[in-house]
Formats: sequence, structure tokens, C-alpha cells
Amino acid sequence: MRIGTTLAYGGGFKEAAAGLRDLETAGVEIAFVAEAYSFDAVSQLGYLAAATDRIQLASAILPIYTRTPSLLAMTAAGLDYVSDGRFTLGLGASGPQVVEGFHGLPYDAPIGRTREIVEICRSVWRREEVVYEGKHYELPLPADRGTGLGKPLKLINHPVRERVPIMLAAIGPKNVQLAAEVAEGWLPIFVHPGKLDEIWGPALAAGRARRDPSLGPLDIVVTMNLAIGDDVGHLLDRGRKQLALYIGGMGARGKNFYNGLARRYGYEQEAELIQELYLSGRKEEAEATVPEDLLRATSLVGPKEYVAERVTELAECGITTVSVKPLAETHAERIAAIEQLRNLMP
Repeated sequence: MRIGTTLAYGGGFKEAAAGLRDLETAGVEIAFVAEAYSFDAVSQLGYLAAATDRIQLASAILPIYTRTPSLLAMTAAGLDYVSDGRFTLGLGASGPQVVEGFHGLPYDAPIGRTREIVEICRSVWRREEVVYEGKHYELPLPADRGTGLGKPLKLINHPVRERVPIMLAAIGPKNVQLAAEVAEGWLPIFVHPGKLDEIWGPALAAGRARRDPSLGPLDIVVTMNLAIGDDVGHLLDRGRKQLALYIGGMGARGKNFYNGLARRYGYEQEAELIQELYLSGRKEEAEATVPEDLLRATSLVGPKEYVAERVTELAECGITTVSVKPLAETHAERIAAIEQLRNLMP
């Protein structure tokens, strides 16, 4: 199991990037950069590629709707080039609020589009003339939909790797099945290890049954807050704000993927109440309603022995990368937390 970390996209990126070399020395092997309605992730990943030498870099995630498939492939090849082969292309559907609200694009057919994008990207990286006839993407564009002057082209540059690793963010059964079938990695959110097999086991099995062996084992990435010590119990509550935001405020009533996940975990009443409180502006009450069991399950917070047990549980669930956010006030304390975690890894 490897250790990762996610850099903040809402502010303080340069400060976080400045300490990345120290985190790498402490045991962090991969750094993830998110993209919401924030600064774009690509420019920040390019910054990291120039500022680091060995650590792996990944987008987590680039929305599939906001760039053409060929541009996604070009971008991934470029980031892989400037990082000397250290980049993973993390893709995901995002959500209607961002895609339709911020970008003005229809949020449709996320699974079908994702499959076609993966196929087109790999064709571009192989430097094939890109000819593709899909339900959602057709290259070159047919004459009856444009000028008729489009022609098959191939990438001018020679990529560092013929196949840049792809990681798909997914929590719905069909999306998870697709990730297990076609991607090198799978990025779920708010993973409750004790319920992973119950919630996603059948989808993972179905996807793996159709998986190309050349893809290798599926890298399963989870994200968790981290604090190790005998006096860190109070830090567990720091996870309430994000969980309440996603379960309560991401999307609308009847169209919130994270609220649906909480319900699938068995927190139907709590999920309904969190959403009702959050959407009515009572955010602190929504945060207080987040079940402690869910907080603990999605965090690595507690004494060393407890965290060691949790890490073992993650490994037994098949998780291969744990991306952590150290809940520490100083850079030195964050480094120490990573070092502690590294020593607990199986």
C-alpha cells in the first residue's frame, strides 16, 4: 500500500507544493490535484512537475465534459512528458451543478462518454490516426455536422509512454464496473472499508471479469484525514464539514450522488436530515448530524495501535493507495504524521 496526499485547490497551493519534497522524503509517493470550479488542475500539475523529481502526480479529477477527448489525451501526454513519466490521468463526471452551472454543458451519458474517452485517449497515445465512431464522439467530424474538411490526424509528439495510466472516480455501480474493466485505477469517495465489499463488490467483480490483463491489478485509491496519537480524538470532528457539504449540499434533493451513497451505507434517516438542514442553511446542525461511525470509518484518527489496525483493514479490503490529509498545524507535524503512517504500512 502506498501513501498519497491531495493538494488544496481552494487556496494555499504554492505553500502546499513547497513542502511536497519533504512529504516525499517522509513517505508520500503520489500527489493528487483536484479540479472543481477552481484554478484548473493542469497548470498546477505542470508546476508540480517542475518542482519535483520522483513523486507521482495525478489529476483527481479532470471532468470529462469540459475538454474534448483528444485534448484530454494531449494534456495527459504533455504532463507525462514534463514529469518524465510520472503522471496519472484521473477522470470523473463531476456533477450537474458544476458541468451545467459553471460550464454550461449538458450533463448526459457519463458512463458511455467515459468509455469512449478512454478508448480515444489510448488511440492518441499510440500515435494512431484518430478515427472513431462512437455514440457520443465521432472523429473526424462528419461533413453533415461541420465543414467537411476534418481529416484523421495523429499526435505530432512521441509520448513518454504509449499508455498513460487512467484513474476513474466512481461510486455508482455501473461507473465502478467500468473503472474495474477499463482503468488502471479507481477513486471512490468516503470509503467505509467495512461496507466496501457489500456496496461495490459485485460491480468490481463484474468489471474485473472483463478486464484486459495487460492493465495489471486495479489500483484502489481512498482519501482520509490523518492524525496519530493518544490525544487526537477531538480532531475527528474536522471531517464533519466536508461530509455534511457533500451529503447535504452537493446537488439537489433527489440528485445528490453522495447523499445516495450515505443511504446505501445504511444512513438513510441521517442522510435525509443532513440534506434538509444543509439546504435550509443550518450547516452547523447538519455537521453535527453526521454519524460518528461514518466519521471514524472514513478517517485515520486515533492512537498508533488503532490506526495500525485500520491500515491493515484497508489492505485486506484490497485498497492499494491511501491519500491522506494530515490534521496538523505545522509542516513539521504533518511530516511526522506521514512518517508514522509509513511505519505502520503493511
